[in-house]
Amino acid sequence: MSMTAEQLQALISAGLRCDHIEVTGDGRHWAAVIVSPEFEGLRPIARHQRVYATLGEKIRTDEVHALSMKTHTPAEWAANQA
Repeated sequence: MSMTAEQLQALISAGLRCDHIEVTGDGRHWAAVIVSPEFEGLRPIARHQRVYATLGEKIRTDEVHALSMKTHTPAEWAANQA
């Protein structure tokens, strides 16, 4: 049974405080835009690792085969939306 975008979004949101999150995909390959104050001071790779940590076994067991991410702090997101 493949995961839905809503399920993946809920998993990420449960482990990471998100001000904004969008998830799209086909059940195995996903794209996410994630805005979190928890990304403050982190380099992009550390932000991605933080998201992967919220997925735990789902990422290791290939339930989530691929996840492309755009990660932003709230300030970065606000600047991009202006």
